[in-house]
Amino acid sequence: MRHTARHSHLKRLSRLGAAGLLAVIAALGSLAVWGGLGALTAPSALQARTAQADVSGVPLSISVEQLPPQGRQVMTLIYRGGPFQYEKDGVVFGNRERLLPGSARGYYREYTVRTPNGRSRGARRIVCGGLQPVAPDICYYTEDHYASFRKIVQ
Repeated sequence: MRHTARHSHLKRLSRLGAAGLLAVIAALGSLAVWGGLGALTAPSALQARTAQADVSGVPLSISVEQLPPQGRQVMTLIYRGGPFQYEKDGVVFGNRERLLPGSARGYYREYTVRTPNGRSRGARRIVCGGLQPVAPDICYYTEDHYASFRKIVQ
């Protein structure tokens, strides 16, 4: 009797497994027909950053030479360790918008890129990530106060 109960339990599991597998296959088939398999997952922030341009055609990378003159000056100061013009330069950037690749708190630091004739810090920033602020692993430029970022390439 014990063997029979175990055997029927295994049969039920295999039927559920087969039915579940068929349901998944059917769902994938309808996705392929209606929305393409790309609809299964949204691109990660890192994947989005490695594309050539965003949907509006804005390049997702910028060379140091393409930065505004004030941005090039800030990049030089970052590698020298300062001194920086603004008190908040070099503070931890929290990445609350989650537009940059995820990392541990304290990985990213932000720096102000002065806006000519501006009375405040303005919207332009460079955000660098790395364990050593004077030797960042990666830097990003934003001209719209963290609404979008462009990777700075050397």
